Amino acid sequence: MADVHVLRVFTDRDGSGGNPLGVVLDGAAVPDGDRQGFAAELGFSETVFVDDPELGEVRIFTPGTEVAFAGHPSVGTAWLLARERGPIAALRPPAGEVPVRYDREVVWIAGRAEWAPPFEHLQLDSPQEVDALAEPPSGHPLPAAWAWEDEEAGRVRARVFPLALGIEEDEATGAAAVRLGALLGRELLIRQGQGSLIHVRPRSGGMVEIGGQVELDEVRTIGA
Repeated sequence: MADVHVLRVFTDRDGSGGNPLGVVLDGAAVPDGDRQGFAAELGFSETVFVDDPELGEVRIFTPGTEVAFAGHPSVGTAWLLARERGPIAALRPPAGEVPVRYDREVVWIAGRAEWAPPFEHLQLDSPQEVDALAEPPSGHPLPAAWAWEDEEAGRVRARVFPLALGIEEDEATGAAAVRLGALLGRELLIRQGQGSLIHVRPRSGGMVEIGGQVELDEVRTIGA
């Protein structure tokens, strides 16, 4: 049996919206060979297994594959570790060291664009065109459609379709936000999905910070 904390990551300011995430704080409760099936059974866009809370060692699975880095799992896990065990300075997924910082309600992590899956950012002419997409843009395995809501203010409307990762549409995609922040080289506030907010800040040295708020919905116990 394993306890799974079910979070929503990148909520809006009043706590609604956000991308669901499963976090198993006792990663040892789920053997390596069972983790992919466990993540598929949960059905969230990602599930995190924490193998060493003090060192921040984690592994991240979508329903279909393991990924070396992902944004909303990193933000959510950093928030949950602070709540349950104490704040941490970094997470260590397979991609590398992910710095963490806490700023009141917002948890920030930093990653590199090359760590993220190769999302293809497709700029549309208006937020209304993004909203009107009835299906993922064809011919792209990892399309991320976006448009400026207010270019001067850095506000973006986005929808992301990680089809190659076994996800039809993602409510909030931190890794895609890292890549867009690196591409545009400026601070952004991304409104994605039904009502999720992702803060983006490029840093020196090629890293991009993403931040957001997190809510805990429940703790489930399921078979491992």
